[in-house]
Amino acid sequence: MTDETTVVPLLEPREGIPPVIEDQQDLARVVRAFAGGTGPVAVDAERASGYRYSGRAYLVQLRRAGAGSALIDPIRCPDLSGLDTALADAEVVLHAASQDLPCLAELGFHPRRLFDTELAGRLLGYERVGLGMMVENVLGLKLEKGHSAADWSTRPLPEDWLRYAALDVEVLIELRDILHEELRATGKLGWAQEEFAAVLAYRSPGPRSDPWRRTSGIHKVRSLRGLAVVRELWTLRDELARSSDVAPGRVLPDSAIVAAALELPRTTKALTDIAPFTGRSARRHLRDWLAAIGAARSLPDSELPQPSAQGDGPPPANRWMDRDPVAARRLAAARAVVAALADEHHMPTENLIQPDAIRRLTWEPPEVVDDGTVAARLRELGAREWQIGLTAHPIAKALLRLETKGEI
Repeated sequence: MTDETTVVPLLEPREGIPPVIEDQQDLARVVRAFAGGTGPVAVDAERASGYRYSGRAYLVQLRRAGAGSALIDPIRCPDLSGLDTALADAEVVLHAASQDLPCLAELGFHPRRLFDTELAGRLLGYERVGLGMMVENVLGLKLEKGHSAADWSTRPLPEDWLRYAALDVEVLIELRDILHEELRATGKLGWAQEEFAAVLAYRSPGPRSDPWRRTSGIHKVRSLRGLAVVRELWTLRDELARSSDVAPGRVLPDSAIVAAALELPRTTKALTDIAPFTGRSARRHLRDWLAAIGAARSLPDSELPQPSAQGDGPPPANRWMDRDPVAARRLAAARAVVAALADEHHMPTENLIQPDAIRRLTWEPPEVVDDGTVAARLRELGAREWQIGLTAHPIAKALLRLETKGEI
């Protein structure tokens, strides 16, 4: 870790800001250059989260030894399959890879080998694992992160944004090299490789059922009629946002949906008395919002949404003592084991073992608890082999101790 007084601002890319690649001829040139480069490839993608409905990439940045840096406009060059083929054998370095892999896959870019510098930082026990802080703490360089939340769908992209984007991959490989050595020195390199493979193998479970139930503040809505209003407004907002490729919260904030569900306005005046409906975007569709509320009000009772049913997993942990005190004691014992191991190995508990796996294991433990059955159950729940090797025996031991004491 560097001393604060040695931190040096990273202000300009070494070769200057590269031109943005916007046509197939220039893209082919980049593909040839990166195919001829050596070593890992640093990759980053900029989206327009909070501005656009889609999660697509609006800029892709790359850097490799022997090839330099490249900035690609994926709106003008939406097919990166040629680059994917050229780099099929290369290790791809990403920071917080799970955020960028889906939008890169949409472009036909699918890394086969991964090094995630954020995940490596977590396994190594770094307290702050954002790219800026990792670069500062590990390399002694300060990155300007002022444009991370910008609207990257803007065209043309301002020069200072392009500079920021190029700098995001400028020293990513150097960061990777140091973290790789730290992982090797601490005996965690194998663990990291399992984690990186799991990130690459992950597949989204698909759309959620009843996604409207995730509206922020919905817990305030107690009536079934109010839930129907949330559902109708959420669905309408989603349709409007999708059709115009605008982030849903910019069409209508969640707070407006919840307020309408609580107040059930009948007139335009009553609707605009609700503060969030006075925004310019919300006012544009006042008639539609009111119609959606009216549709919810007129539904027969038999068609009203019911309170959210319990999913296939265990209930929230704060309810365990009331629902199943024995399971609550198992959970407390297992969590204590995980916390101690995480402290011993200098990493967050959620990286040592997935919290959901511990909840499911202790809510429905094997009929016979021993090292083998606990290991098998954790494996079923998606735990990696290194995690199982660290946790199965001490968790089994803790659960058996409860049995011996007659506490379960």
